[in-house]
Amino acid sequence: MLLKDKVVIVSGIGAGLGIEVARVAAELGARVAMSCRTVSFLEQSEKELRDAGHEVMTQRCDISSEEDCQAFARAVVDKWGKIDALVNNAALTLPFAPFEEANWEEWHKCHNITMFGSLRMARASVPGMKKAGGGYIVNVSSMAHKKPLPMQAAYASAKGGLEAATKHMALELGKYNIRVNTARMGWMDGPPVRAYLGHIASEQGKTFADIADPIAANISLGTIPDDRDCAKAVVFLCTDMAAAVSGAALDINGGEWMP
Repeated sequence: MLLKDKVVIVSGIGAGLGIEVARVAAELGARVAMSCRTVSFLEQSEKELRDAGHEVMTQRCDISSEEDCQAFARAVVDKWGKIDALVNNAALTLPFAPFEEANWEEWHKCHNITMFGSLRMARASVPGMKKAGGGYIVNVSSMAHKKPLPMQAAYASAKGGLEAATKHMALELGKYNIRVNTARMGWMDGPPVRAYLGHIASEQGKTFADIADPIAANISLGTIPDDRDCAKAVVFLCTDMAAAVSGAALDINGGEWMP
């Protein structure tokens, strides 16, 4: 198993990519530590994975808090002695607004979670990775940074900043055998995107297919990639199959956008 006896942290789990990453990592043999701010979802996720026979732990963590990030990483090391991989999935997509109407306070909140939150969690995890003799950090980014969508400037710019920081982290942490990469996501067929597209359809008086089908038509594979398939690509960057990869961005979008 690719992740047997490895310790993997997934920050910002939720219905969608985060929980799928946790599931895939656990199925590949990892001990999985999950965090988010919603205790009920953590409890539900922990029960699901434990019932499936996986070794997991959860802890509420607000990644806008340095103390929460440090406490979570310490708890993982206290329990399992090390950290082998970290997937930074937490993000704040709001606000959706035209640039001319930008509320800078809301932009700061978005950047504080989406960019700085990931950096806080990464820095907190480095000591545990040193104990492991190396590790993998995967910062989840978005195609919105490369293929802009209207009214998503706050989110896209936060992801752009995170991608730039990822390269510097890779450069500086390589001496500890820590690889740092970006997983750049496109459209994903799962609860968050389905809710978003359903909301648009309702607002416009259209069907879900009216909104989703044109998106799928612009994707080379002809379909919006499934959350679980996207999660598999993210987890690949946490395995020794990616031992020679650092400072890179893996585009996971079914071929919609090709750099």
